[in-house]
Amino acid sequence: MKKSLGAKTLLFPTPVLMVGTYDQDGKPNLMNAAWGGICCSQPPCVAVSLRKATYSYAAIVERKAFTVGIACENRMVEADYLGIASGRDANKFSVARLTPVRSDLVDAPYAAEFPVVLECRLLHTIEIGLHTQFIGEILDVKGDDDVCGDDGLLDIMKIKPLIFDTSHRGYHGVGPMLGRAFSVGKQLS
Repeated sequence: MKKSLGAKTLLFPTPVLMVGTYDQDGKPNLMNAAWGGICCSQPPCVAVSLRKATYSYAAIVERKAFTVGIACENRMVEADYLGIASGRDANKFSVARLTPVRSDLVDAPYAAEFPVVLECRLLHTIEIGLHTQFIGEILDVKGDDDVCGDDGLLDIMKIKPLIFDTSHRGYHGVGPMLGRAFSVGKQLS
């Protein structure tokens, strides 16, 4: 029998996303956002939900652009810091010793040290409640060579993305592939 836990933000897995923006003075900023993910296939889109109180909120509204980096295991400390500190009070790139890279497609930066980045143009803004969902059209996905497989595609086991445990507020990694999607279920047909 299932036990009721109430209405909570419990969903697994939850990605750890690095949202990149420029503030009104052009200072690059990164924030850790766990409320996000792919939300449309055509056009390819990603959604991130931020509170109005965040420093990145106004930057996305003003610049109509953002980047989404994928946090990885070997940058867990930096990723966590980016969720603790505010860009109002600190140059987070400098403190975390990350290298800002100006996107050549959108008016937003990303960190060179995170192996994958999605460059997004703001498509829609949806007021939900405490959070506002920003839907960005993915104009390009860039990945470091060392996280691509022999087929040229991104390899999740090489990326080693961080996953946020919404229940216990911890970080986890991913395990090996268990089966091929849109294939293993065919045995029930």
